[in-house]
Amino acid sequence: MDMLGVLDCCSPLAREPLSEDQAAGLARVFKALGDPVRLRIVSIVASHQGGEACVCDLTASFELAQPTISHHLKVLKDVGLLTSERRASWVYYRIVPERLAELSALLAAPAAAPVEAAAEAAAEADR
Repeated sequence: MDMLGVLDCCSPLAREPLSEDQAAGLARVFKALGDPVRLRIVSIVASHQGGEACVCDLTASFELAQPTISHHLKVLKDVGLLTSERRASWVYYRIVPERLAELSALLAAPAAAPVEAAAEAAAEADR
């Protein structure tokens, strides 16, 4: 999935409605993150020293079989949240920072200026 073309001025949700393709692609990412194990994997990798975690670090954190952890890692890689590198017999995982930035920017609600917010509240009260 391509980046949403995030602008500094406002989030894509506030700028214009998502296209069907954008919504479908983002839904896959959020669905992947909707699983508690996958969310923990992302958290473990992101917070691990050096910004990467070996698969052995991940399997030690769960009471799940290695094939189950591998499945979750594959899902996270398929949606672009993780990347991996094999070193000898171990695989190391890293977060894809651009992907997290894309999700963060998408969900960032534009902050209304205090004067605008007060005016909106007053107009709403008058209705």
